[in-house]
Amino acid sequence: MLGGWGEFVAAFAVFFLSHSIPTRPAVKGALVARLGSRGFTLAYSVLSTAVLAWVIFAAARAPVVMLWPWDLWQNHVPLTVMALAVTIAVLAIGRPNPLSFGGAHNERFDPENPGLVGWVRHPLLVALALWAGSHLVPNGNLAHVILFVLFGGFALMGMKLIDRRQKRVLGAEEWARLCNTKRKVTPTLNGVVRLVLAGVVYMGLLHLHGPVFGVYPLP
Repeated sequence: MLGGWGEFVAAFAVFFLSHSIPTRPAVKGALVARLGSRGFTLAYSVLSTAVLAWVIFAAARAPVVMLWPWDLWQNHVPLTVMALAVTIAVLAIGRPNPLSFGGAHNERFDPENPGLVGWVRHPLLVALALWAGSHLVPNGNLAHVILFVLFGGFALMGMKLIDRRQKRVLGAEEWARLCNTKRKVTPTLNGVVRLVLAGVVYMGLLHLHGPVFGVYPLP
């Protein structure tokens, strides 16, 4: 039992360290100088995905302590919410966003045409919060409750911390200018392609969820 919980705690510790150290301005600046902006984004994404997978598998291997029973209706919550979460993530990754993480070519960001950032300043953190909150409903065992509550809290707290850090890095005046975004929907070819890709990713997650995680989400 200690071994199961021990791995779970270790996985979470590595997750939080891997997300706090590389994003510190001095560390990130050195990494970007060595890897380039795109290289840093790619490396950070791969690291984040790998550590996230470890945390999820560690939760599955932790001792089972049920807090509430499972019911069929609960599966419909993540099935519905994850469609939105995936869409937000796919629309945001690799797009200019100097106000949060996960952006690329941030010098091209235009507050007059901010795209999704005009509606959601921290799209990847919003997607993470949606993922955590929706998956909490059908997973009533203690390890998964801890997992999804901490991830949801991490996403919500991260928004405030990133706002504070970017305001300091960019300067209060520039940060306020960039935050003064227009909220509008401007159809573009890139946006349409990303929406189609989001549908493909969502269907892929549905089909891979069972073989990879051992849980089949479709009722």
